[in-house]
Amino acid sequence: MARYPVRLTNYDADMHWVRLQTLTRVRWIAVLGQFLAITIAHFGLGLSFSIPLAYLVVAVSIASNLLSEFVFPPNRRLSEGEVLLTLIFDTTQLSVLLFLTGGLSNPFALLLLAPVTIAATALRLRSTLAIGGIAAALASLLAVSHEPLILRGGLPVVIPTLLLVGQWLAILTGIAFIGLYSRSVAIEKHALTEALLATQMALAREQKLTDLTAVVAAAAHELGTPLATIKLASSELIDTLEDADQRADATLIREQADRCRKILHSMGQAGKDDPHLHQAPLEAVVTEAAAPHAARGKELRFVHRALGDADPRMPEIWRRPEIIHGLRNLIQNAVDFAENRIRIDAEWDESTIRLRVMDDGPGYPPDLLGRIGDPYLRARRPAALRSHRPEYEGMGLGLFIAKTLLERSGARLRFRNGTGSAVDDGDHAGEWAGAIAEVSWPRTAIVAAPRPRLGANLPLDPSIGGSSPD
Repeated sequence: MARYPVRLTNYDADMHWVRLQTLTRVRWIAVLGQFLAITIAHFGLGLSFSIPLAYLVVAVSIASNLLSEFVFPPNRRLSEGEVLLTLIFDTTQLSVLLFLTGGLSNPFALLLLAPVTIAATALRLRSTLAIGGIAAALASLLAVSHEPLILRGGLPVVIPTLLLVGQWLAILTGIAFIGLYSRSVAIEKHALTEALLATQMALAREQKLTDLTAVVAAAAHELGTPLATIKLASSELIDTLEDADQRADATLIREQADRCRKILHSMGQAGKDDPHLHQAPLEAVVTEAAAPHAARGKELRFVHRALGDADPRMPEIWRRPEIIHGLRNLIQNAVDFAENRIRIDAEWDESTIRLRVMDDGPGYPPDLLGRIGDPYLRARRPAALRSHRPEYEGMGLGLFIAKTLLERSGARLRFRNGTGSAVDDGDHAGEWAGAIAEVSWPRTAIVAAPRPRLGANLPLDPSIGGSSPD
């Protein structure tokens, strides 16, 4: 829920091991491609090179694949060290094959990028750098030392030095760029996956609170049978007991069993039928969302108004878990960074309901305004905030959860910094200078159906002490 999140430099690769079967399948495809390339180049194009040694290098890869399939189960997940060793072996095997077939003059030299890409997406930064360094060193070695390809006439294939240097630079650039790009995408995907999981957990927790009434209804249903048994047994005791005190006790047991059944029945029905559990005035929903943060030493103020010709009565909205939890995260973020006050403005017209959560704090960092709502933002907190709140560390996850949940309810969110005075005591005199989180819904998305009328009041019966109106 932070506005000044910590920098996320890595993710736990140990929790995302690679399956041995996945690597083996990719290596089989590589072996088939190497075998076809060697065969076509020699027998089809007439190029001469050390065929026995080239086939031997491919055979070593085949043997390693067969060994891994027969020794280890196919569903085995490799540790980071095992994946690193496998990729080092593949890089070395490919480099030896390239050494025998022309070095960097071989167009298949670009396949040196493949192990680096796999490492960037599956391993930690240090392992990725290790594979990238090994691939770059082997590419540099192949640029100056390799066995040449021989044409049909006996002449070697000679590539101009300029093109060879360009090929070498292109491979080094590809190792750096593709490795960095692949790693950035993998980290972002991993962060988004974890953030969505946190969102689902938050929504599930809020849903459990909403579903407590269903538990009460189930309890009423399950306890109905034993309570009925108690009532039946107590009734039989009343008929058989002759002692007056014992009969009174049995009667009391039957009455209390009836009372328990009525209480449980009414509670179960309330959980199913009471509209207060499904819909509430907008102010009540906001108050419920803000309740956990109302006693944290900051002043929370709720103001509201109708715009234009809209009905001035407070609209009733659905009490959905995603709305309550999303607003709670926005309010928590405001309380975390406010100096003294937080104000929640509510406005509605005939088509839209809008909430603004404003605080008198330092506001959002200007360089992150366009990215507020993304998980795991990378930014350093200003020195002033570090000294003001040295204990606070955040990653922007709370605002991401709030944005995701509220958008699921049909809302649109906007984050910005205010332009008004730092302290504003007027109900609608303007906006504050701190951070502003604005949430707007179409009325059709969250406004609940009107509750049924209770009906006209009936006159009192004179026989019980009342008087009928004239």
